[in-house]
Amino acid sequence: MGTPAEPTFTRPALAPGLLGAIALLAGLALLDSGGFVIIRYVVSILALIICVFVIQAKSWWWLIGLVPIVVLWNPIVIIDLHGQGWVSAQFIAALVFIISGIRTKVPTTMHR
Repeated sequence: MGTPAEPTFTRPALAPGLLGAIALLAGLALLDSGGFVIIRYVVSILALIICVFVIQAKSWWWLIGLVPIVVLWNPIVIIDLHGQGWVSAQFIAALVFIISGIRTKVPTTMHR
């Protein structure tokens, strides 16, 4: 046998992606309560973290899905949305978190 090869990439966006999806799905229970502001903070911060990893991976197209999440779930300047569209947005954002977390591969050696 030989020595195992060093990995050429990492998936640093996977953990924040899964946490964001869990927060979004848990947030469905809090949609019409004051506790939803906590979900807004968690989701927007995790989306920003994933944006950093997406930029490091040079996978710019994921910003198309992540930047609107940062804006819509922003807890400072609240965009007040209600109804089935907002519930659907929660599920769509959860999918964006999971898929971008899985698909974002950051090289282990950063070349400049």
